[in-house]
Amino acid sequence: MALEARGSGLGIDERRAAILALLDRESTVRVSQLAQAFSVSRVTARGDLDALERAGKLRRTHGGAVSLSRQLTVSVQERRVNVNAGAKRAIAHEAARLVSDGESLLLDSGTTALEFVRALSSHSSLTIVTADLTIAEYVDRSMPGCDVVLLGGLLRKAHRYTSGPLALAALAGLRTDSAFLCPGAFAPERGFMTDYQSMAQLKHEMLHAAGRRYCLIDASKVGAGGLMRFAGPGDFEAIVMDRDPDGIVAGQTEGLGVRLVLAQA
Repeated sequence: MALEARGSGLGIDERRAAILALLDRESTVRVSQLAQAFSVSRVTARGDLDALERAGKLRRTHGGAVSLSRQLTVSVQERRVNVNAGAKRAIAHEAARLVSDGESLLLDSGTTALEFVRALSSHSSLTIVTADLTIAEYVDRSMPGCDVVLLGGLLRKAHRYTSGPLALAALAGLRTDSAFLCPGAFAPERGFMTDYQSMAQLKHEMLHAAGRRYCLIDASKVGAGGLMRFAGPGDFEAIVMDRDPDGIVAGQTEGLGVRLVLAQA
């Protein structure tokens, strides 16, 4: 394209002005896209985006930026991405050991699930089934040796996942090797919770569409509030956590044959 043809001859100010012009047309840009378009390194492209954010011209996102003038919503994932990030990464890397090359897996929505799929980047020949658009985009962009199946349905825009009858119907026809679910909360004596009926239904059906079921949950969610129950402790083969506050989860799973795995941060 024309931008590529003249990109390498631009000075810093011209290049940054061109980035803003591109953002005005497309609303979002990626670091990899800018590096190719302007014939610069990714480090330089990130530096340009950081400088433009400091100048109040755009907002940085993971791997790119969005236009301030045309952005309508900030996704829930973007708001939560740095919350308990270390714990989520530790859980993700521990859970990745449960996956073998060539397997098919159902993957939940949310920031813990996103960290998990990043931890799978060294795996090959995986088939990842998800309702989460951010996860599907990551697999498409960063895991060329893996396939992604995106469930259909109604898009919950700010949350970037699909749900509803179409998603449930798609799940009814699937059988994967494993499922990895990420609850919003664990309530003692009740089980694993989420705040939304549509997500509770989706998570419940994911459990029944997989041969092995795993739960990924960080300690901050133990005892947190949740409206809808979608599973009990005994519905999983293993629960992967960063830590178990006051041994609550261990106490609730005792005698159920569920393995509690504590990840090392």
